[in-house]
Amino acid sequence: MLLQLAVELRGRGRDVVPVGPARGCGWLAGEFHRLGFDAETFTLRGPLDPLCVLGLVRMFRRRGVGIVHSQEFSMAVYGAAAAWLAGLPHVITMHGGLGFAGRARRRAALRWAARKSRALVAVSPAGAEALEQVLALPRGRCAVVANGIAPEAPSGSDVRQELGIPPDALLLLAIGNLYRVKGHDVLLEAMGAVGPSLGGRRWCLLIAGRGKQESVLRAQAERLGIAPWVRLLGLRADVADLLAQADIFVMPSRSEGLPLALLEAMSAGMAIVASRVGGIPEAVGIRAAILVPPEDPAALAAALDRLAVEESLRDAFGREAKVAAARYTVAAMADAYERLYEAPDRADAGLDAG
Repeated sequence: MLLQLAVELRGRGRDVVPVGPARGCGWLAGEFHRLGFDAETFTLRGPLDPLCVLGLVRMFRRRGVGIVHSQEFSMAVYGAAAAWLAGLPHVITMHGGLGFAGRARRRAALRWAARKSRALVAVSPAGAEALEQVLALPRGRCAVVANGIAPEAPSGSDVRQELGIPPDALLLLAIGNLYRVKGHDVLLEAMGAVGPSLGGRRWCLLIAGRGKQESVLRAQAERLGIAPWVRLLGLRADVADLLAQADIFVMPSRSEGLPLALLEAMSAGMAIVASRVGGIPEAVGIRAAILVPPEDPAALAAALDRLAVEESLRDAFGREAKVAAARYTVAAMADAYERLYEAPDRADAGLDAG
């Protein structure tokens, strides 16, 4: 989302300065460099680091920054403090995670940051409502700017052949970092209950993403006896090809904001089974997916079995998903953020910019 927003804003004549941690941020830093952005870094030495704030202020002044846009909890607070000291407007985007909310001092810190900012943004109405509740903010205080996508066309490479998947196998695809919040363990439990066939067909599950749970998920697949049909692919650059050749897209998350992987699957015309969390229900509507409760392997297995059997339903869901995805463009996302960047004061922060 950050990369696509930066590219779109640069194309509109804005000078975009990405700022990331000095210790690195992996793929994202490399992509910003590859695309010619002149990035800056910050160093955060601990939970409370005034030197980080002062370093950001100096950088803002050196680069002639006109507005600061921070993502997620830590930089929402540090970005708000630095922007306030530098006399700059500040916008916060929270992508759905509420891990900070378990501690009162963190809730207080984000409330303070929101007061000092032009806008506090959630990526879905559900996310805005949750933020307002945990921060005890007035209803409507959070703006809503939906994430947007710029889908890539598939290259035409034969992913099934590359991975040794039989042409007649039912191919399930999940995309997401290998963290507990993504619910991949719930999906494996569901597939363990299903056994070697789904809807009377052999199946194969591809999970694209990387993260700390990789070894845990591999061990789980072995324990459940489904390891031969589960492939953990790691980080993939050919998501469009994976989507083009899969039969069903699965998102078993415990929590979400508005996931780009879901929007990309919708744009590709995929039949979808997903958890009823965050912005997912609003994005897919009632005719483009089967939604199930999070952490419910039985419901997930039943939904997958239904789609495996009913090919006509898969086709209908795919058509509806493609139509629904047309609302979620990078251009629309950038339009909404530019309105917030240019708002005269924080009185506009309650505007629903989605």
